[in-house]
Parts: sequence; C-alpha cells; structure tokens
Amino acid sequence: MSGNPDRRTSPSATRSAVGSLRNISIIALVVPALFATVALPAYAYQPPASDDAGQANALEQLREAGAQDVPVGDVQLAATARDGYDFTSAAELRRAQQRAALAAYSGPTVRDYLANPPYPSFDLNQVVQVALQYQGVPYVYGGASPAGFDCSGLVMFVYAQFGVALPHSSSAQGRGVGGGHLIAREDALPGDVVVMDGGGHSGIYMGGNTMVHAPRPGRTVEVHNIWDPNAWFVRYGI
Repeated sequence: MSGNPDRRTSPSATRSAVGSLRNISIIALVVPALFATVALPAYAYQPPASDDAGQANALEQLREAGAQDVPVGDVQLAATARDGYDFTSAAELRRAQQRAALAAYSGPTVRDYLANPPYPSFDLNQVVQVALQYQGVPYVYGGASPAGFDCSGLVMFVYAQFGVALPHSSSAQGRGVGGGHLIAREDALPGDVVVMDGGGHSGIYMGGNTMVHAPRPGRTVEVHNIWDPNAWFVRYGI
C-alpha cells in the first residue's frame, strides 16, 4: 500500500463534534442575555396603576365625554287618577266650625231678650259696653248670637238686650225700620247705629270715627275706623 493512508472519521465521532459545537453556540447566546437582563436599570420597570386610580381616570373620562347624558325621546307619562279623597279648605273648615258653634249655642236668643230684656232702661253708653264684650266672636253669615255674628245680627242682638227690636238687615236698619230716625253726623253719639257702603254694612258707633262691627268672613267682631265718608247714623231707643 503506497502513500498516506485515507483517514476516515467514524459517524459517532462526527455526531459528538456537532453536539459540542451546538452547546458552545447556545452558551454563547444565553450567557450574554442573562447578563443583559441582570443589568437592566430599575426605572425600566413600571408597575401597573392600581385599580382605584384606573377607575377614577375612567370615570373622569366618561364625565368629560358626557357619557352620562343620555338623550330621551318622547316620553308618555302615565295618567294619574286622583285618589278618592276630598280636600277641605281652611274656609270650609272654619264654616263647619261656625255652624257647629251656632248649633251648640244654648244661651238667650234675640227673641228671649226681647221678651225679657236684661237692660230695660235704654242707655246709649250701656249699649257701647254690651257691644264691646262680643269682640273676638267670629263672623258668621246670618249669625245673630255669641256663637257667630254678621254685621246686622250683632247690632240686632245688642239692641234686643234693651228691649229694642231691630230688623236683621243692614239696609233696613239704615232706613230706621223698627222705630229709628236719621241723625246728622255731628249729632251722633256712641251707641247709635252707623250704616255705610250704601246700606250694605252696619255697626255700633263708638265715637271718634270708630265703630264696633262684625266685618266679614274670616274676621271677628272688632273696633275699626269708619272708612266710608258717606256713612250715616240712625238713633234707636230714644
């Protein structure tokens, strides 16, 4: 056999050499990567925002975007039926109380006083004193007792206690029906009947341009100025 012999490498040796090269390549790649990861600066890591902060930011974005303003189309409101209750106004309640007071009154009536007057001797000054004691009695239309008076009812009730019968009508009292006669304003004395508003209202003169009267619904018997410059005076009982 002449020359250099042909050296052949076995398959197993070849596989061994390739494996060694592969391992060396992997180590060459991995080791620098590990060093690079370890060398990352701390500020490269940003922790995620907390849930609360994220919700607050999201809510603020919704507000700015007007996400809670929901346009509403035509809305049909359900018809509401009124409950089966009746409303009682203050005036109605007051009238009911006045009617109850009138029904409950059991004292002397105008007829009783005319039959047996507690003041048989007529005196205008005494008329004033009797009239003043009914201050505070409520106005009641058609009333003629301490349970409630209207204007002419008060005058009639006071004069009845002196045995003087007056009509239950301001216009009739103003005409002197029942024995009265007209007197001049300058001759009027406390206790005389004063009539005003064209005969639509009456009271008992107190002197000094004042009178005691039952004014109107919702009010009580009181002393008040005579507001009508055309008021006139009627004298009864003398």
